[in-house]
Amino acid sequence: MAIGKKTVFVSFIWKLLERSSVQVVSFIVTIILARLLTPDDYGSIAIVMVFVNLATVFVEGGLNTALIQKKECDSTDYSTIFHFSFVVSLVLYIILFFSAPFVAQFYDKPILKPVLRTISVILIAFSLSSVQKAYLMKNMLFKELFFSNLGGLVLSAAVGIYMAYAGYGIWALVAQQITSALGGVIIMWFVVNWKPVLVFSRDRFKALFNFGWKVFVTNLTISLFVDIRSLIIGRIYTPSALAFFDRGKQFPYLIMDNVNSSIQSVMFPVLSNTQDKLTEVKAMMKRTTSVSSYVILPLLVGLFIAAKPLTLFLLTEKWIEIVPFIQIFCLANILMPIQSVNMVAIRALGYSGVLLRLEMIKKVLEVSILLVTVFISVKAIAWGVVIYNLICIAINLYPSKKYLGYGLKEQMWDYLPSLYLSVIMGGVIYWISYLPVNNLTILLLQFLVGIIIYFFFSKVIRISSYTYIMEIAKKKISKIRKV
Repeated sequence: MAIGKKTVFVSFIWKLLERSSVQVVSFIVTIILARLLTPDDYGSIAIVMVFVNLATVFVEGGLNTALIQKKECDSTDYSTIFHFSFVVSLVLYIILFFSAPFVAQFYDKPILKPVLRTISVILIAFSLSSVQKAYLMKNMLFKELFFSNLGGLVLSAAVGIYMAYAGYGIWALVAQQITSALGGVIIMWFVVNWKPVLVFSRDRFKALFNFGWKVFVTNLTISLFVDIRSLIIGRIYTPSALAFFDRGKQFPYLIMDNVNSSIQSVMFPVLSNTQDKLTEVKAMMKRTTSVSSYVILPLLVGLFIAAKPLTLFLLTEKWIEIVPFIQIFCLANILMPIQSVNMVAIRALGYSGVLLRLEMIKKVLEVSILLVTVFISVKAIAWGVVIYNLICIAINLYPSKKYLGYGLKEQMWDYLPSLYLSVIMGGVIYWISYLPVNNLTILLLQFLVGIIIYFFFSKVIRISSYTYIMEIAKKKISKIRKV
């Protein structure tokens, strides 16, 4: 299936809208809860979500990625993975249900028992929609994916916000997530043309599993080591300390998850379809590295500068301790645009085994850093993430240099213009923080001045990503006007 540049860009926009919608709704509800709950309450939610997130990796099992990576899929392939995922989700829900009392006892938090048992229902909902999502992504139907989630998002926002203001506290976030998952499943089943049939092929499953298990182990390893910090902080320190760590991580990850996952979702099926044409794969990687850096870096730099007024305005003074964590995790994510593009490209080319071996090497490094920092302080743990990510850039870029001839020097050449421009912008808006005005005014001025400076210099020095985005945007607007 030939996929043009225009199709890729439009698909990226729809995927970005879908991810942004999910994150914005969750962000709004979480902000409301943070203003109503104590950091200790929020830390309790973070502990529960570690177990749910890990279980979610098992539900997918890397097989959805295998469906997208496979060049030709039929209903038998999709149905086989659908039935497998559903059974796995039921088993995992039962495990979490009966494990909930032990989790509550281990952390000495009785509320964790009913919360974990209730929120784990989203595993079943996820299994019912995961294959449909893979179908939409494989066929580049990101517009349909956006509208499929729209209804569930609106409903979940209404439920979550109402319950928060009604005084339900921690249960408002639980209800929001469950409503969003179930609402999305119901709507997607009406929107997606494909429906499962009563068939399970051992041969098809074996073929998909041969690729998918490596992706699964890689994803599980990543998820485990991302979440293990939360489990340790919640146990060794306090739920409040975990809340500051987790919330500080959430702000920059909100940026990365929206833009980065959108890029990966679009890139993976595109590169999978052109995996035999390495020149085209490299060209797509260069463009994606350049564009993703251009979008992500000013957001991270801007968030680093505006962390304090943003926290005071959204979360009030009681959350002021998250400011250094926001800034630390902004630095931790500064090189992620490069790393993510490399990982997606190698996976799309079918080298899942290479990624698994690299991930094992990185996890030895990550464990070593964690063991050094864990008993120092929570901030030391966060700085360990920065050090780990900086070292990993060399490890993650190795396969691209070997298989595509796209090494560190060339990738940095595509990355650095956006970084330089973002730092200049950040240097200017930093001084706005000292104006004798309220936090909202500071944020608005920093946002407006930042945009003006960034786009002005982008046009003056002719940043390629700016020119690329503007050209496609103009063509799209021109087409709309003609309709």
